[in-house]
Amino acid sequence: MIDRVVLAAIVSVVIVLATGGRLIPWLRAVARQPISADAPARHQSKAGSPTMGGLMMVLAVAAATFVAQPWTPRLGLAFAVFLLFGLIGFADDFLSVRRSRNLGLRARDKLAVQTPVGLAIGAYALSTPGLGDAVAVPGIGVVSLGALYAVFAMLYITFFVNGVNLTDGLDGLAGGTVAIAAFAYAAVALHRGAPELAAFCAAVGGACLGFLWFNAHPARVFMGDTGSMALGGALAAVAILTKTEALLVIVGLVFVVESFSVILQVAYFKSTKGRRIFRSSPLHHHFELAGLAETQIVGRFWILGALAALVGLAMMR
Repeated sequence: MIDRVVLAAIVSVVIVLATGGRLIPWLRAVARQPISADAPARHQSKAGSPTMGGLMMVLAVAAATFVAQPWTPRLGLAFAVFLLFGLIGFADDFLSVRRSRNLGLRARDKLAVQTPVGLAIGAYALSTPGLGDAVAVPGIGVVSLGALYAVFAMLYITFFVNGVNLTDGLDGLAGGTVAIAAFAYAAVALHRGAPELAAFCAAVGGACLGFLWFNAHPARVFMGDTGSMALGGALAAVAILTKTEALLVIVGLVFVVESFSVILQVAYFKSTKGRRIFRSSPLHHHFELAGLAETQIVGRFWILGALAALVGLAMMR
């Protein structure tokens, strides 16, 4: 069982390393990253770097998972969510590159596609023995949501997809934090009796490690929304399929904090007609503008992610 999980991680790393050297020059020619005007000024030096590096991650996860683990319905569902959100991210990246502006799909267009995916996995959970509508909330107990669970699943997946997407703002930040969370969830899936999902998580973590070879500062390639949205979807799908929804809030604390920094910033800005809580959001940009080096921020967020993962694993039941 564990040997398949390790195999998935190793195969995924090797595939990313093997394909990166060939794919990056092609991406440099056809997919250069436009930089948002809202990003800190020093990010403008990254304009023109190749993006859509998530393509190599999707390929690696697909190959590694199915080499290491036989197909099951829940593995197929987890991979389908991963792939569908990767396709949404690819469309967003493609439009940004084509327009030469950091302006791809509109938020409402993304939500229009994300919503049915989340509802579908929620409906699957409701109709599948062993999953159902219950959510275990630490300190409260098990809460049954009934048919509303499908809505909860939609909101949950959308939150983590966009949380990882927001975290992908510094070299190595999303890749490192997702790798930590994915490997932690490989252990969670094994504990919950889902070895195929453990192999899938290990493949995701391995793809992130391989990608860091090229994405560590100074990055040679960015994963783009193709990678970040696929990764967020994968983590959320596995949490739902292992019935550990609340646990991902702890293990994925970095993504939660990054998301809420944006939510709070926008809400406060609108309610006070222009005042801000942070210098900029997501939170990593706040620390950039406070004077911290990019590598310092990334390293400290990795430490926070690792501590959160350890706490989550210690709380696992």
